[in-house]
Amino acid sequence: MKKIYSYASIPKLFAVLLIMIFTGGCKKDFFDKQPLDAVSDATFWKSEDDAMLALTGVYGTGGAGWRGEDFWTPRALLYLDLMAGNGSEKELIPDKVTDGTNFSDYWLMRDYWANTYQRIQSCNNFLDHIDGISMDAPKKAAMIGEIRTLRAYHYFNLALYYGDVPLIQHVPKVAEANSVKRAPKAEVWAFVEKELKESYPALPKTRPNGENGRITTGASLAILGRVQMAEKKWAEAATTYKTIIDNNTYEIDPKYRELFWEVGEFSKEIILASQYQQDVYSHVMLQYLVPETWGGWHQFSVYNELVKEFECTDGRTIQQSPLYNPNTPYNNRDPRLDYTVMISDRTTYKGQTYKAHPDSASSPDRMSKYPVWSGYSINKFMDPNFSASIGNYGGNWNIVRYAEVLLSYLESKLEAGAAIDQALLDQTINKVRSRASVNMPPVTITDPTQLRTLVRRERRVEFAFEGLRYYDIQRWGIATQELNRQFTGMKLTTNPAGYTKYPVDNEGYYIMGKRNFKVGVNELWPIPQSERNINPNLSQNSGY
Repeated sequence: MKKIYSYASIPKLFAVLLIMIFTGGCKKDFFDKQPLDAVSDATFWKSEDDAMLALTGVYGTGGAGWRGEDFWTPRALLYLDLMAGNGSEKELIPDKVTDGTNFSDYWLMRDYWANTYQRIQSCNNFLDHIDGISMDAPKKAAMIGEIRTLRAYHYFNLALYYGDVPLIQHVPKVAEANSVKRAPKAEVWAFVEKELKESYPALPKTRPNGENGRITTGASLAILGRVQMAEKKWAEAATTYKTIIDNNTYEIDPKYRELFWEVGEFSKEIILASQYQQDVYSHVMLQYLVPETWGGWHQFSVYNELVKEFECTDGRTIQQSPLYNPNTPYNNRDPRLDYTVMISDRTTYKGQTYKAHPDSASSPDRMSKYPVWSGYSINKFMDPNFSASIGNYGGNWNIVRYAEVLLSYLESKLEAGAAIDQALLDQTINKVRSRASVNMPPVTITDPTQLRTLVRRERRVEFAFEGLRYYDIQRWGIATQELNRQFTGMKLTTNPAGYTKYPVDNEGYYIMGKRNFKVGVNELWPIPQSERNINPNLSQNSGY
């Protein structure tokens, strides 16, 4: 069994205790909780061992099994890509966030908010007490850097999606709980930048396998780079990413598919991942992903708009390549298409062919009762080596990979106005494209406008369903155009004019749902009304 430094390593008795310490009471308001220091002062925070248990608990608070959404856990990160137009969910849970029907009492908005603040609460509680423990100073500084980085990550995402949010840096007393106000987004992100810049120098560049999952210098810097890109601080972001590159800690893995399976968890490409372990601290993503033929729920559907973005094997788009045949649209394509998407009558899993053609009654996974079903499913995380209960999967979930560092460095240099030459392309995007299992032709384009289009396409296909697509379309300012459109599924016919069984477009692709993104409203998520009912000082975002 793998050894990981995670919540999974805590004995059950301590796990219960840590939940009591770090999550507080059960009231819905994220601030209206019993004082956390009452338990910890009496029973905890006396030794270095206590600090280590507490640190482990902060990493693991929430998220395992069936627990709800935040910006750390598998389903919640995948949901972000569905919200951003890479696919759908059969009950339309994430779709509602960006289809014009989002509202302030939607449980999903409440979950991201409440669960993320629960994680922040755990970070604050740790930081409020760690100084009182006598231990090795550099070790303590590194632990503090870890927790400050985690807290910064959570605050960055809260401000990205909700805009102005309460900026709480200590566990509040009960008297403070219901009076907090929202801090401006710029103030929150300035705090995040400061926390990360002060934290990463205290962190180690690498960790032994037994500490897999703990924050490193590279992880802290990668989060800082995301923040700087969102703020369009391009030169600063380029410097941040170059620091990671120059540390010579990470590398592009020749294997792509295995990066998302349990066997690939110790790859040198993975900079940060949330940690899981079968039978101890597992998650249920395979239960959601696996089609019914293999005993799963077949929960998610892929849109053809993502499928079309994968180039042909000659490095040209399907609009440009002579290799593309519209009657056999899935042949001669970037290998990442097959690694990422299950395609009916083409993809095999555990020795069987996936059959989900929407207009075929003999396809066991067609899910025709759901009008959002496209005939495509997600293949990326479908670990064929796992044979136990699919509701008890122990594979980690990647949050940051080195591929993101290289593509983000190139984008930051491009947007900063730096000269782009072949050497830079070969050091960045071509390393990602040339991994042995992908082996796509090298990029030679240096024209800024053309390269921008190519880099954005590369990010979409490389990171599909990893939780970065929403972040990207928000910071690029293209959410409106990407989410005000008709979406389609797989190709149903080569004769669309004579086909009548299901609605298809003029290329024969299944016509599916349409998003109606509300400009000036849906760029931000609503502040949960349940929180505003408790704390009237929380203002609401426009349009909700």
